[in-house]
Amino acid sequence: MSAQLNPAQREAIRYLDGPCLVIAGAGSGKTRVITQKIAHLIASGFNPQAIGAITFTNKAAQEMAERLGKMVKLPEGQRPLVSTFHSLGVQMLRRDGQSLGLKRNFSILDADDAANILQQALGTTDRKVARAAQHRISLWKNALVDPDRAAAEARDSLEHGIARAYRDYAATLAAYQSVDFDDLIGLPVRLLREHADVAQAWREKLRYLLVDEYQDTNACQYELLKLLVGPRAAFTAVGDDDQSIYGWRGATLENLNRLSTDYPALKVVKLEQNYRSSVSILTAANRLIAHNPKLHEKKLWSEHGVGDPVQVVPCEHDEAEAESVAMRLQAHRFERRTKYSDYAILYRGNHQARVFEQVLRKEKIPYVLSGGQSFFERAEIRDLMAWLRLLANDDDDPAFIRAVTTPKRGVGTTTLQALGTYAGERHVSMFAALFETGAEQRIAPRQLEALREFGNFVNRIGWRAAREPAAQVLDDLLNAIDYRSHLFATADDKVAATRWQNVSDFVDWLKKRAEGDGATLLPLAQTVSLLSQLDRKDGEVDAVRLTTIHASKGLEFPHVFVVGCEEGLLPHHGGAAAATSEAGEEEAGDGRAGQEESGHDRAGQHRAGDARAATVEAAAARIEEERRLMYVAVTRAQRSLTLTWCRERKRGREKYAQLPSRFLAEMQLDARPKAAATVGAEAAKAKLAGLREMLGHRRAQPG
Repeated sequence: MSAQLNPAQREAIRYLDGPCLVIAGAGSGKTRVITQKIAHLIASGFNPQAIGAITFTNKAAQEMAERLGKMVKLPEGQRPLVSTFHSLGVQMLRRDGQSLGLKRNFSILDADDAANILQQALGTTDRKVARAAQHRISLWKNALVDPDRAAAEARDSLEHGIARAYRDYAATLAAYQSVDFDDLIGLPVRLLREHADVAQAWREKLRYLLVDEYQDTNACQYELLKLLVGPRAAFTAVGDDDQSIYGWRGATLENLNRLSTDYPALKVVKLEQNYRSSVSILTAANRLIAHNPKLHEKKLWSEHGVGDPVQVVPCEHDEAEAESVAMRLQAHRFERRTKYSDYAILYRGNHQARVFEQVLRKEKIPYVLSGGQSFFERAEIRDLMAWLRLLANDDDDPAFIRAVTTPKRGVGTTTLQALGTYAGERHVSMFAALFETGAEQRIAPRQLEALREFGNFVNRIGWRAAREPAAQVLDDLLNAIDYRSHLFATADDKVAATRWQNVSDFVDWLKKRAEGDGATLLPLAQTVSLLSQLDRKDGEVDAVRLTTIHASKGLEFPHVFVVGCEEGLLPHHGGAAAATSEAGEEEAGDGRAGQEESGHDRAGQHRAGDARAATVEAAAARIEEERRLMYVAVTRAQRSLTLTWCRERKRGREKYAQLPSRFLAEMQLDARPKAAATVGAEAAKAKLAGLREMLGHRRAQPG
């Protein structure tokens, strides 16, 4: 196997003398390096169970575990830990969370359940306001900022309000014996900081750590890793500063810098040989990313040959762009005898997908949309799933909270907090706690009566769910809770009708499944949490992939179209010229505030200058991240790359003139060929029609 490794990969794998940072360029074989290094550690005498490989997504962890399983044959109980950050956090809290006052069967709230609690803490019915506050609180948690510090450092009345809601939200979670997604990293950090014996036990359990996608870590994840490796510092971090595209959710490139400071003996190995793309594509990528400041200088190279030149296609407007991409894709597929799944269309924002979906459907080109909302993520489906989860396991506190409050039955946050606190003290679920005599001392009789009425109803339905036909029990459940009326009471008629249709479709699907399996509702309810995995199986169909650039990270395709390469879109207006004008407006405001506060012009000028420097720096940082995003898009392509932009684009009913992205010029690509070369909708449609006719004629030929 080592014969297949290049010298840099071999060096990264064999280095075991201290902390190691592997700068792994796009397509440079980083997963191979991580799995081979684990195999090398085991061959060198490391206990396999004392090795941990940490990554960001379940998909990446699964791929890594599968590759490792083929290389090192071990019984299941003796394999290295291959896990996401959050899965590791769950393990740590299940084992040692009692040191922080958490019961062993604490509940994990998903984003939707957390938003419901936050909505109440904010006193708003506006979901967008709650989601914005949720994002701000997530950033605070990821930066290890607690509610008190958030309140002390709040910059304006809006942040003060969110900080107050953060305090109430944290108190509610504690009362419910629940944690949110961010707590799965933040609480283990607190655990290791405050309990030296627990920290030492985990350092002995995981004696060597390998961390994938290190550039995507936030301050909280960095601290968790630092506490886990301890003074021994036996770890390998693998990352690429040129692919850091998650600053908006708290990831910080500073973590790569901090490694050199915190670990002076750090060994740095660069993987620069690319096994994915042609020389033409890599040349464009290298030219682009050269415009960003470097933490670790590197230049990708390939032995794949020059390959097809990178194409830039100007289009009249977004409809012409979609027609042109469809036409080029069809023609290319016909010429090269490729599959639909060899192609990807990448865009900056989800709103760009609609026009491409319309054209692909019209042309009968199969496609898979990544990143869109799953059927099982819809609020009305999640409501019903909460009821089914509760029937399957009445210890499921988030399911209990959602079911008891949907539809509303006179049980509010204060009542649930009191019940949650009591349940935490008794180390039982909220459902079990409501039937205990002690609950009568904590909850007002009227509220307790509503809770117990609910509990008795769940028990009756649960008894039937284990014995009677699923179809009848499902219908009776929906009728008893009067869910249809709830939908029409909480949304306008058109929206409510759509939601009720979704519920009806879901219930019909459940009924057919139960009938096919010859099962009652209870065993079906026990698998309901897995249902979302049945919604889409992207990798199994021969279809073009439509996806945002963010969602494409970690993927590769033989042929890639990057669409919407325009100023204001890619780079996005939040990180382009608009950021500079936005910065200018902020400067003026800050300058005035400074003068009014101090009464001294010079103090005001200093403050304005500081604000100007900060906002210009922020604008530059946003452009750098957008450039890294374009770099990720370009390096998804293996054999051919086509970049498109529009001279004008529709926003609402208005049309706006567009300029080609600055990134095209930075790649030294000609974005402005002669006007005659610009693709208009009619020309694209005519070519598509001709192509269809030609394909139809070829299929009709005998033999």
